[in-house]
Amino acid sequence: MFKHPQYRNVTLLAVCQSIFVCGQTTLFFVGGLIGYKLAADKALATLPVSAVILGTALMTIPASMVMRRVGRRAGFMGAAVVGFTGLLICAFALYTSAFWLLVAGALTVGFYNAFCQYYRFAAADAATPAFRPKAISLVMAGGIVAGVIGPTIAIQTRSLMDYEYLASYLTLAVMVVCVFGLVSFVRIPRLSETELKETGRPLLTIMRQPKFIAAAGSSMIGYGIMALLMTATPLAMIACDHPVDDAGFVIQWHVVGMFAPSFFTGHLITRFGLVKVMLTGAILLLVATGTALLGIDMLHFMISMFLLGLGWNFLFVGGSTLLTEVYTPAERAKTQAAHDFMVFATTAAGSFLSGQLLYRVGWEMVNVIALPFIVAVTLLVIRYAFIRRAEEQAAASPATATT
Repeated sequence: MFKHPQYRNVTLLAVCQSIFVCGQTTLFFVGGLIGYKLAADKALATLPVSAVILGTALMTIPASMVMRRVGRRAGFMGAAVVGFTGLLICAFALYTSAFWLLVAGALTVGFYNAFCQYYRFAAADAATPAFRPKAISLVMAGGIVAGVIGPTIAIQTRSLMDYEYLASYLTLAVMVVCVFGLVSFVRIPRLSETELKETGRPLLTIMRQPKFIAAAGSSMIGYGIMALLMTATPLAMIACDHPVDDAGFVIQWHVVGMFAPSFFTGHLITRFGLVKVMLTGAILLLVATGTALLGIDMLHFMISMFLLGLGWNFLFVGGSTLLTEVYTPAERAKTQAAHDFMVFATTAAGSFLSGQLLYRVGWEMVNVIALPFIVAVTLLVIRYAFIRRAEEQAAASPATATT
């Protein structure tokens, strides 16, 4: 089966996705804790996490343009070198207790992460239309490994060296070297010279489409809310007198919730439709936030974070799949870049505000502030459901009249 390029690519990219998300989860878990230790202003504790996401947002458009020109494989390999460098900077910053150097290293890692976010689209590029939702979903499923390994790496390696968590950064650097080797075997067709010369429709015309608005809106709010709540969770749990190991266990369940559904999200989309899956994701976010507001016991944190992961998965995989219906091959790079820039700019804002809000107004208010945004994405998906149904009825009516 793996002789077919689309299946081989999905397998390789899913492994790369698992390594990438494992690193990202570890950075998110330890970033706030290290930031709190090193920052003079404790309200800036989550800034190292926000810097990773900000770097992702800043590099999203250049990453897409670079890969349009040089191809997916060369872009992924070059990004791995950048990621390796960023992690070494973080390690040195921790060794020297330099908070702002740690932020700079995290920003550099974010540049690498921007390329990794295109693993799902790379799989879709070489997939048949029928296999495309499953290709995206299966690549995302690679992140399930991070649910177990990510926080475990942080916990098991934090005291291996004299400087707490220094070994964690060095371990992640070795893992990025593995990514460099794996992506060298990916085979994604490059655009032809004719396709490179074509620019397609203006980007604003593409972005005005209801499909793009629904895809970007669901991805933005899903990712932004997830970053807002997940980044704050370890600090909130420690503030509620839960041990660090318990916080790691909760993050593990959160990441399992994020990526385990990807084994069947593509099938659910094919069977029930994009809109129903995306709407389910929005409802799950509402339930997750409601659970967090019920209490601060270990069980409340665990259930809330697990449901938050599920909701994110349905919204983000659904939004990414819907986006592939928006563009032509010539429009692919700029459309994907615009989508992901909007998503990770929102995510960076959510992550940065997470620390500020938690420090100033507390865990309960962080969840209350998230509610209006979740209601907004719910209404957005419902609105698009009516638009999509009208389009489908209009497309079917000529055939009905003919028969």
